[in-house]
Formats: sequence, C-alpha cells, structure tokens
Amino acid sequence: MRAAFFTEYQGPIEIQKLDDPTPTNGGVVITVGATGLCRSDWHGWMGHDSDVQLPHVPGHEFAGTIVAVGKDIKRWKVGDRVTVPFVSGCGHCPECHSGNHQVCDHQFQPGFTHWGSFAQYVAIDYADTNLVRLPDDMDFATAASLGCRFATSFRGVIDQGKVSAGQIVAVHGCGGVGLSAIMIAAAAGARVIAVDIDDAKLDFARELGAIDTINATGTDDIPAAIKDISHGGAHVSIDALGSAITSFNSVSSLRKRGKHIQIGLMTGDHAHASIPMDRVVAHELEILGSHGMQAFRYDAMIDMITTGKLAPQKLIYDRVTLAEGATALMHMDSFATTGVSVIDRF
Repeated sequence: MRAAFFTEYQGPIEIQKLDDPTPTNGGVVITVGATGLCRSDWHGWMGHDSDVQLPHVPGHEFAGTIVAVGKDIKRWKVGDRVTVPFVSGCGHCPECHSGNHQVCDHQFQPGFTHWGSFAQYVAIDYADTNLVRLPDDMDFATAASLGCRFATSFRGVIDQGKVSAGQIVAVHGCGGVGLSAIMIAAAAGARVIAVDIDDAKLDFARELGAIDTINATGTDDIPAAIKDISHGGAHVSIDALGSAITSFNSVSSLRKRGKHIQIGLMTGDHAHASIPMDRVVAHELEILGSHGMQAFRYDAMIDMITTGKLAPQKLIYDRVTLAEGATALMHMDSFATTGVSVIDRF
C-alpha cells in the first residue's frame, strides 16, 4: 500500500510502499476513503506524544470500507461503510464497562498507538466495540471530518458542557475544533462568542453560528470583553486551541458556576499551565476535559447531521492528495488554513 511514513520526529514524511495490513482476530482492515489533517497528528510527528513509536504512519480521522475481517468479528462484514473514534476502547476494562470507552485503560488509537490512516489501508482492533456504521448518503470526506475534532467537540459541548438553549458559550480558537464547537453549540440554541486572532476565521465562525466575535490581537483583556458582551460571563467556555493563555482566559471568562471545557491538547510548555484556582473556588466553577467520544454516542451526532441540524461538510476547506497532505502536516503549526482539510486521493 501507499502510505505517508516517517522514521524520525520532525523529520521528512515520505510516501512509500509498505506491506498491506492484516486484521487481528478481533479487528478489521479498512480501505481508506478519506482521512483528515489534524493538528494532533502534527503533535505526534513533533514527538509530543509518547504513544507514537518510530517508524510511524500518522492519521486518525478517517472513513472507508471494510475489506477484511478477523475470525472473531460478529457485527461487521466486508463491504460495510464505517468510521471509528480516534480513541477506541478495549471493551473489557472497568472504564469500558462503565461506558467510558474514550478513557479506556488499554485504548487503541490509530495514528498514535498504532499505524494510522495516511495510507490506502488501516487495521483497526476492537472492531465490534468501536466501529460506527455510516449512512449511505454520507460521503467519506464528511465522515472523516467527524473522527476527532467534530466528535470531540460534540462530546465537549453536549455531553460535558450540557449546553442548552439560551446559554452563552465562548469558544477560544477557531481552528477545526473551535469551528466544530461553534456549529454544535449554535445548533443547541446557545449564543456563541468566538475568539481568534484571524478575521477570516472569525468571519467563518459567524457563518457557522457565532453571534459575536473577538479578535484577540486587538483586545487587551479577553475575559473582560466576554463578560461585557455577555453581561456577566459565559455559562460554558471552551479552549479549542490548547495553550496557557487560551485556557486561562477561558476559565477567567466564566460567570459564576460556569463550566470550562478543555478540548485543545496541552503539550510541551503548556502541559501544566496555571489556572485561576481562586476564582474556581469562589465562583464554584467546573473544569472538564473532552478527549474523543464513544462509538455508541455517534448515533446522536449522526442523527443531527442527517436531519440538517449540523452540517460538518461546511467545515471542509480543501481536499488534497496523500503527498500534499504529508507536506501540509509538517506545517500545521502555522494555522494557515480556515476549516478542515482532508486527503481523499491516495
């Protein structure tokens, strides 16, 4: 198979011919119809994720068709159109038994713990527990965009934030995660305030449902600006970027008894960022993480897509080849694009 492959962190990502994968007894092999370009893969290539072992094939947001199944597979067959959460649960540990596959003790993560989907084929373990069936009319590019950013944002907004109509939601960072969160929160009936440093991304945020926007480059005090717009602060505030500044601002922009949702990955110097704990105590604030979403929760998200309440296809900015995607991955820290790019030609 053709695959994007690197042998050193921060080294070249090359397109090579590698052996086709074979399924484990409880796994399947999927031919990749489309796979997303996500900053999480950039973190893996940079060496920020200890799960990534060299040599490596990145890619964790994808959709495609099953071409081979292991002997123990009961729920799936060759020809099924599927996607999979980027955090897949083993189905047997205490966390999985409690329904929290997204924090499985033995999780399988394509593109991190195992080779990923920047390839013509990808092997997936624990397939009976984790595969998600796709509607026949959902194209692979749209389905691939759900795997990490959109699903994680859905869980962050709906399951963790419990956002409801009339609430004020602040979203810090308008990349793929942030734009997904804006669309989902707006669909839930919230008034969304979008924060970024790029006017083009803020304009796109308005197209997706944001009512108010703040350009952080021209605003000295982001929390104060959000409190002024919202007359007291956000009910839910989301750090969709993952930095010491955005996480601090997110917590600081909450009204009393508000919720901060951390979706953006905190790595390197940002991994142990400070938070205004005095405010957390005095205002009874909640701080929650959101890391993936269980396969069984995809039905609720897909229902909102098929009924037109959510339109993740609007987030797709560009469709590129495998070689173009490999090059783009190495430059993802520049935040040069608006929306989501997907690889759909291998």
